[in-house]
Amino acid sequence: MILTIRTYGDPVLRKVSEPVGKIGPAERMLIASMLETMYKHKGVGLAAPQIGINKRIFVTDDGEGPEVFINVKITKPKGKAVLEEGCLSIPGINIDVERPNEITVEYIDHEGKSHKKIFRELIARVIQHETDHLNGKLIVDYLPPEELKKYQAKLEKIKNKDTHANT
Repeated sequence: MILTIRTYGDPVLRKVSEPVGKIGPAERMLIASMLETMYKHKGVGLAAPQIGINKRIFVTDDGEGPEVFINVKITKPKGKAVLEEGCLSIPGINIDVERPNEITVEYIDHEGKSHKKIFRELIARVIQHETDHLNGKLIVDYLPPEELKKYQAKLEKIKNKDTHANT
């Protein structure tokens, strides 16, 4: 089932998500819908808050196949790289974001299995971007105030479009 993506201005995007206690049929159904929604919108990642659910779940596919991340913990960041990032919740805006280019990630998959893996490059960036969503952070938060002003009109348009769509 394709889900509605929440956009800039929706308060759900600014909340810190709750950990997932157990992975049952409801969570598996949610994950399947999140993957379907991500693919429909040609994204490489989608976090539960982006579809209105404040749970610590996100899905990714960087071209190597889908992965599911639940209750993520990022440790041991290494290196730095600045790359342009977009976001399904902030359509039409791309921001240069500096992030570590290697991270160690502890997480649970859709079957409830624990993992600890090192991720590099694009997938490391996607994981960090989606983890930001779980913490109520958006790519525009990386901009200094004077740079953010350049995007204010576009952000207001996204916010107002979303507000009118829901009335």
